[in-house]
Amino acid sequence: MENDFTRVTNDFAPVFDAHSAVLILGSLPSVASRRAGFYYMNPHNRFWKMLAEIFKEPFPEFSKEEKIRALLSHRVALFDVVGKCEIHSSSDASIKSVECADISEILEKSKITKILLNGQKAHSLFLRFYPELSALAKPMPSTSPANAKVSLSELVSVWSKELI
Repeated sequence: MENDFTRVTNDFAPVFDAHSAVLILGSLPSVASRRAGFYYMNPHNRFWKMLAEIFKEPFPEFSKEEKIRALLSHRVALFDVVGKCEIHSSSDASIKSVECADISEILEKSKITKILLNGQKAHSLFLRFYPELSALAKPMPSTSPANAKVSLSELVSVWSKELI
């Protein structure tokens, strides 16, 4: 398995503007997302379906540009905790040799009051790299297909309390 690791650099730009109030941080884009060039593009990840339910907008049908406009219209920023790492496929559990992503520009140029961490790996890495921001951080159940024990309706229920 040691040879199955890939060194990945997260080249995705953060999604935010001056009005963003909630920052959602994942760990690292999946293989499917890296191929598609945007966040949460694995068709089995429930992120966009969950946001569609919460905000009553057809996020899964939106183009990348429409997704960005819709996120910003709801004052939601989007980025990842990991800037570079070694990873096996898309497995968060395999992430090692991590360099964190720089979120300072988002925090300086927006009105972030809350940081939602999409999954345990994102939360634990965030606390390791940004302990001074722990008061803003809230761990959330992962939208990943690997977290099948949590239903879409449960995700909507928990996440909507923080997003609406």
